[in-house]
Amino acid sequence: MKSTGVVIVGAGPVGLTAALSLTRAGIEVTVIEASTDLPEDLRASTFHPPTLDMLDALGVADSVVAQGLKCPQWQFRDRREGVIATFDLGLLAGETRHPYRLQCEQWKLTRILRDRLEAEAASEILYGVEAVDLTQDDTGVTLTIAGADGHRQDIRGRFLIGADGARSMVRKSVGVAFDGMTIPEIFLTVSTPFRFDRTIPELTNIAYISDPEEWVVLLRTPTLWRVLLPTDPNETEAEMMAPDRVEARLQAVCPKDGAYELIHKTAYRVHERVAAAYVHGRVFLAGDAAHLNNPLGGMGMNGGIHDAVNLSEKLTAVWHGAPLAGIGRYERQRRKVALETVQAQALRNRKILNERDPDARRAYHDELRRTVADETAHRAYVRRSSMLQSLRDLDQVA
Repeated sequence: MKSTGVVIVGAGPVGLTAALSLTRAGIEVTVIEASTDLPEDLRASTFHPPTLDMLDALGVADSVVAQGLKCPQWQFRDRREGVIATFDLGLLAGETRHPYRLQCEQWKLTRILRDRLEAEAASEILYGVEAVDLTQDDTGVTLTIAGADGHRQDIRGRFLIGADGARSMVRKSVGVAFDGMTIPEIFLTVSTPFRFDRTIPELTNIAYISDPEEWVVLLRTPTLWRVLLPTDPNETEAEMMAPDRVEARLQAVCPKDGAYELIHKTAYRVHERVAAAYVHGRVFLAGDAAHLNNPLGGMGMNGGIHDAVNLSEKLTAVWHGAPLAGIGRYERQRRKVALETVQAQALRNRKILNERDPDARRAYHDELRRTVADETAHRAYVRRSSMLQSLRDLDQVA
C-alpha cells in the first residue's frame, strides 16, 4: 500500500492550490486525477482580486497575470438603454495588491500550479486513475484507485481532500447530502474572436446585459470573447446548438456583416447546491464538490480556491499538533460564505438579469446609478462583488 501525508482527489485549480499550499508547508501530498493529463477547456476565466492575492502568497500570481487580461472595470448594461453603471475596482487600491479582475482561462493556472508542484519533492500527481472507494479510521484514510486497465491500488494518507467536482465520488462515499436546486434554463456559452468592444459603444471587457426577453453576459479573455445566453430547456440540444440558431442569437446581440467565427460552444445545466457538511472525520470537501452555483459573477472557481487556502491553513496547524476539531472552523466559515455570499449573489444576479417588470427594472437601474455616483457606496459594492468582504467577515465566525 502506498503511503502519503494528504491525498487530494482532483487536479483542478482547487485541488492543485491545496496541494501546493500543503507542500510548501512541508506536508507530503499525492494528487489523484482521472484524466490522463490536465484538461485544456474553456471553463472558468475570472479571477477576483483576493484570489490573486492568495495566489501571490503561493508565488504564482505573476505568472497567471502575465497570461491574462487585466480588467479594472466591469459593467451592468441594458440591451436597449446601453450602459447603466460602470464599476471601478481601482477603488480597492490599498485593500488588495490586485485592484482588478483578471480574465484568464483556468487551465493556464492549473498548468502553472502543476509545474510548481513538480519541482517539489514532497508532491506527486497520479494521472489516469479514478477514485473508486474510501474508508477511514482514527488515524487516517485509505483510498482505492483504479486505472484504465482495471488494476486497483490502495493509497493511505492521514487526511483526504475531495476536490473532485460536482459529481464528487468523495462526497458520495461519505454520504453527505448535496441539497439545492437546478436552474430551469440551460446556459449556452459560445467563444468567438469577434471584437465586440470595437462595435458596442463603451463596452468594458466584462459586461452583464439585462433584458426582459433575453439577457446576455459578455466576457473577454486574452484571445476570445465568451458569450453566455440563457436557453429554453424545452429546446433539444440539437436545436439549441444548431449553427443557424446560434448565429441568429449572436446577430441579435451584435449585428455584423458575415457570420460569426466560433471557436467553441457548449450548453449545460446550472445548479445551486451546497453540501450539508464539508468535514467528515478526516475527509474534507472543497470547491465544486462542496458547492455549486451559476457562473453569474464568477464566484465558483474563486470560492473553491478560497476553500483550498482556508482548509490548507487549518490542516497545516493540525498536522503540527493543533486539535483535529479545529478543522470544523473551515466548514463553518466556508459553508457560510457559500450560502450567504456566493449562492445568494449568484441568484440575485440571475434575478436582476431576468427581471421583466418595468418598474422593478427601472428601480434597480436607478439604484445602480446612485451606487456608482457615491464613492463610499461604490467601494462597498465592489468590495462585496469581488469577494473581498466575505473574507473579512470570516473573522467573525467562531
